[in-house]
Amino acid sequence: MSTPSDVLVVGASAAGLAVTESLRRKGYRGRITLLGEEAGAPYDRPPLSKQVLAGTWEAERTQLRTRDVLDALDAELVLGERAVALDAATRTVRTGSGAELRAEVVVLATGLHARRLPGLSGAAGVHVLRTLDDAGRLREELLKAERVVVVGDGVLGAEIAATARLMGADVTLAGPQTAPTRAQLGDDVAQLLAALHSEHGVRLRPDSPVDGLETAGGRVTGVRTVTDVRTAVGDRTVGGGEVLRADLVVEAVGGIPATDWLTDSGLVLRDGVVCDSRCRAADGVYAAGDVARFHHEGLGRSLRLENRTNATEQATLVAANILGEDRPYSPVPYFWTDQFDVRIQVYGLPAPTATVRIVEGAVEQGRFVARYVDNEDRPVAVLGWNMPKQARLHSQHLLGRYAPAPRPTSAATPR
Repeated sequence: MSTPSDVLVVGASAAGLAVTESLRRKGYRGRITLLGEEAGAPYDRPPLSKQVLAGTWEAERTQLRTRDVLDALDAELVLGERAVALDAATRTVRTGSGAELRAEVVVLATGLHARRLPGLSGAAGVHVLRTLDDAGRLREELLKAERVVVVGDGVLGAEIAATARLMGADVTLAGPQTAPTRAQLGDDVAQLLAALHSEHGVRLRPDSPVDGLETAGGRVTGVRTVTDVRTAVGDRTVGGGEVLRADLVVEAVGGIPATDWLTDSGLVLRDGVVCDSRCRAADGVYAAGDVARFHHEGLGRSLRLENRTNATEQATLVAANILGEDRPYSPVPYFWTDQFDVRIQVYGLPAPTATVRIVEGAVEQGRFVARYVDNEDRPVAVLGWNMPKQARLHSQHLLGRYAPAPRPTSAATPR
């Protein structure tokens, strides 16, 4: 494979920046264009729901690189310009202003859009948290809010609820699961997380899908759920559910891969951009980060991972393959979350049906490592609760589970 003369990276995200940096670090001297929808320089997203929302970080601190470092990459940054179409055959991207950008290699790193629930949009006081601007608007209203309802009981919703509670708001966390993050962490750990939130004053509404909003004068006054819970704190029951009073609502119900602009591109789209194990979606087209659905050779199935670590690691692999290294991407998935005084780190994919065993520390001590095993007693994931070093050591047991089988040197690259 010859080295391409130019590379166009669509998405000035952590993944997009990491592709650019990795190419330069590996000695690539061709032209690189980094196209981004937001006007500002690339920034980090994990602090948005914690440090930025809480006000312990200024927005500038989230910037991934200083202007001098970005300039040293010798890449053309085209910011504040949205990609609206791709012709994968010619590797041509058209932007919202009508410009056409073409390169020998195109990398898609457009990330996610915040998912919205039907009936929860259009009223003042309803927010999502995906961008730096979202965080700024949400923080401004949180400082004045008295009653906050977070809709969505996954990791992001739980983080936002914890941050809002630490800021002094009266917080209710509502969602369809029996406990926060059950789908990601399984029932045992989710129940511990529910207890943590309750101890800090977050009111939980498990098994409570949201049905819509109540408003007055164009502003949200409450959230309708479909439960039969009755409370003694001022919320009223209606038609088998209840209305959770609120002057601020945050929708945290996941993300949708930003592939709407790729509908007529010729690429395969299925909950992300479908790629082979090299993160290649078509000849000369790769994907990295939240938007990429890649074939994991170790697991023998496709995955799409939404976390900061994956964005960097996958981008690094994409850069290597652009330059001809021909390596599969078969990571041990990893993410972390900070809530109140607890840091949780997760290696692997902890299925809700897995058996959880404490292998170090103790739950009652507030520090432990849990190993998730399948029905054949094979480890599938490791979780650390305030035990980062120990969790990392125990994660070594997962390497065999996720490693790809050796391939003959003469084998063709899977497509």
